[in-house]
Amino acid sequence: MKFGVFLPVSGRAAGRKTLMEAARQAEALGYDSVWAADRVVMPWTINTHYPYSKEATFIVPPDRPFFDTLTCLAFLAGCTEKIQLGMSVMVLPYRHPLYWAKIATTIDQLSTGRLIMGVGVGWMAEEFAAMNAPFKERGKVSDEQLTLLKQLWTEEHITFRGEYYAVDDIAFSPKPYQKPRIPIWVGGEGKPAQRRAGRFGDAWFPYFVRITPKELAARFDNVRAEAKNAGRNPNDVALACCLPIELTASDVAQEEDYLRGSVEQVATALRKFLAIGVIHIGLQFMIPHYPERQEQIERFAREALPALRT
Repeated sequence: MKFGVFLPVSGRAAGRKTLMEAARQAEALGYDSVWAADRVVMPWTINTHYPYSKEATFIVPPDRPFFDTLTCLAFLAGCTEKIQLGMSVMVLPYRHPLYWAKIATTIDQLSTGRLIMGVGVGWMAEEFAAMNAPFKERGKVSDEQLTLLKQLWTEEHITFRGEYYAVDDIAFSPKPYQKPRIPIWVGGEGKPAQRRAGRFGDAWFPYFVRITPKELAARFDNVRAEAKNAGRNPNDVALACCLPIELTASDVAQEEDYLRGSVEQVATALRKFLAIGVIHIGLQFMIPHYPERQEQIERFAREALPALRT
């Protein structure tokens, strides 16, 4: 199983030096990937339920910086040598597919094949309104983008007629460095996301604040069934995920659905995810103060990674 860490692309810590040092340190510590979240604008008032925190409210205040994910990964492609560069996850309806696919392909070429395209449909109605993007149709728009993407990355003469996008005999070059394409990891937790992962994904890539390995495996069974329904081999869709993690100085009472405890305790919990076939986990260390977060990232790498890889 591979492990990645989230980058400081938002909040007070976000900046050129911190971002570069975080990626280089993750690479030196032996992490397999670094991950950048996606946000374009931040409404001052957010009434939409946020599904990825215990409090159901968005965790980055609107007066804090939030860098663009694709730009950050392009920058880090030149600052690192081997670590994979991932999005968790890019909101598809915010951008035209020809535009973001060109940027993604460029990053993949310049990083010599290190990009992972985490994609999703988004959740914040207020941000969709600011972007003049269709919130209620975001699933259909995303599916059409992924259908077009397959042609962009594999065909020389591309003609496409959809409900939202149309192109007539265009070229798209270069193609991705990775063959046959950049990996598409489909985010989202519910049934529509599971269906999308089964139809289009190289991996299902949900983010759960709380979930047991058994529950995750059961939901992944739905993804595999959707892949079969779409005429795909279910084995062509892998299972990856993002999980919050909190390290403590000593052992604490364990909750089966949340990664919190000593290094030994969280390593034991992570082995259960390995046992159900998870291939890659993006770890979001939940310490808000960045220096302490970095200390936990270093501690996990030195004390847990060697044991988890034996």
